[in-house]
Amino acid sequence: MENKNTITIPAEKFRFVTKNDLSHDSKFATKPVSYFQGAFKRFCKNKGAVVGGIVISVLVLFAIIAPLFTPFKPAYYDMVYAYVTPKVNFFAENDLGFWDGCKEKNTSRIGYLKDLALETETGREIIKGGEYTISDDGANYSYRYDTYFGVGFGKYKIISPEEYKDIQRYQNETGRQVLYPVVNVNDRPTLEKNKYDANIYYKVENPNAATLRPKLENGKIVPNYWKYSVGNENGLMAEYDSLRIEGKDGILKDGDQYFYVYGRKVDGGIEVRAEYYEYYIYQHTQVMQDGITEPLFLFGTTQTGKDIFACLAYGARFSFIFASVVAIVNFVVGVIWGSISGYFGGKIDLFMERFAEILGSVPSMIVITLLKYHMGASSQVLVLFISFFVTGWIGMAGRTRMQFYRFKNQEYVLAARTLGARDARIMFKHIFPNGLGTIVTSFALVIPSMIYSETSLSYLGIINLEAGNTTSVGTLIAAGQQSIMADAGYVALFPCMFLVLLMLSFNLFGNGLRDAFNPSLRGTED
Repeated sequence: MENKNTITIPAEKFRFVTKNDLSHDSKFATKPVSYFQGAFKRFCKNKGAVVGGIVISVLVLFAIIAPLFTPFKPAYYDMVYAYVTPKVNFFAENDLGFWDGCKEKNTSRIGYLKDLALETETGREIIKGGEYTISDDGANYSYRYDTYFGVGFGKYKIISPEEYKDIQRYQNETGRQVLYPVVNVNDRPTLEKNKYDANIYYKVENPNAATLRPKLENGKIVPNYWKYSVGNENGLMAEYDSLRIEGKDGILKDGDQYFYVYGRKVDGGIEVRAEYYEYYIYQHTQVMQDGITEPLFLFGTTQTGKDIFACLAYGARFSFIFASVVAIVNFVVGVIWGSISGYFGGKIDLFMERFAEILGSVPSMIVITLLKYHMGASSQVLVLFISFFVTGWIGMAGRTRMQFYRFKNQEYVLAARTLGARDARIMFKHIFPNGLGTIVTSFALVIPSMIYSETSLSYLGIINLEAGNTTSVGTLIAAGQQSIMADAGYVALFPCMFLVLLMLSFNLFGNGLRDAFNPSLRGTED
């Protein structure tokens, strides 16, 4: 039978090829991409993960660097400067009305006059810009109030004669007024709570009243300073030649020369009126010499006068270090435990899983309580570490075991076993890298989980990390909760912002790592 499908080609169509007609495979111009290089490229394509990584880097740098730029420590506190608002000198000096150590104050006319009296005596701008508004009924005054200068003098202070003399020296050398004239005991208000109030240097309408109303003459505050005439000192503290607000020549009245009294001898020393802002500077620069040059708190202070910036910086540093150490230890133990359990299976897996289940069924709160009971004298950090480690590795072990069960019967594992590869090589050279995406993602999320747990425990007061220069973000948040009633929401704002940014950024970062280390996406980065 004739085959009609045969194609006949005429002989004249054939010709010999030349060298130029030959084609060859071209050499690859690109370089091979390693596993981690490909993972990095895939990670960089995830914009959310990149942003999360940048935020984490900023938070880590803050925890590392910020403690180096503040003279304050978590152990520092000053009850006089409790609840002062955040202040940056640049904003304060340029009257930007923001982050300048001021807050909105609503008070009565008497409260306004007290602030005005303090401003008049010290020359400090306590009422910002001298501007205020009055309600329609004239009962309420509103203005921006400087929380640093507004503390004024506090109570009368008793200091030693040596300190009194040293302050006189400091005043003469620097020209900064620390001590102000005192009020004669007989001219002070009669009630105990007002009698030792050093802010009341003026005459009052009724010295027996609970609420003192300043006495005005021609609309001005009338000082009530204790003064003496030359030659009639009568043992008063007038023997030192020092900076005086009345001037070195005193006051001339009716031909007599008067000077103000700056100290009163009492049992235990000398009673003085010291403006606390200047006294604070004197104490830290002249006496303690601890590097603090002025009261300046970037994030404000808590109800006990702790610097929030320093506490947050040291608390963040502790949280990162502690969580990283715990996460690494749990990661190593969990990976080793889970890989052995998942790879060998059988009775080994059965025993190891039952042990992990029994240990994991114990509530963490019971573990912490028992550890605190039996290790009461030990460090709280050690108690926290042991409690997190006892059950913390179980989750990582379970994920690792699942990945080993998933990949241990794959063809490439069987091929490696056939070629004589050892179990350890198969486990950590062939199986472990393929499950690395899930494992690394879990590891990345363990760190914020540990920080959150530690923060929660310190927030609830179960673990107290307020020892020495150690503190916790949770302790700051707890202090912030109490500050809401005191109209000082900034105390909780900064630590809460830190925690929120940390949790969000780590979740974004962890999701990016999961996709980057996913072997099924390899080759999709271009």
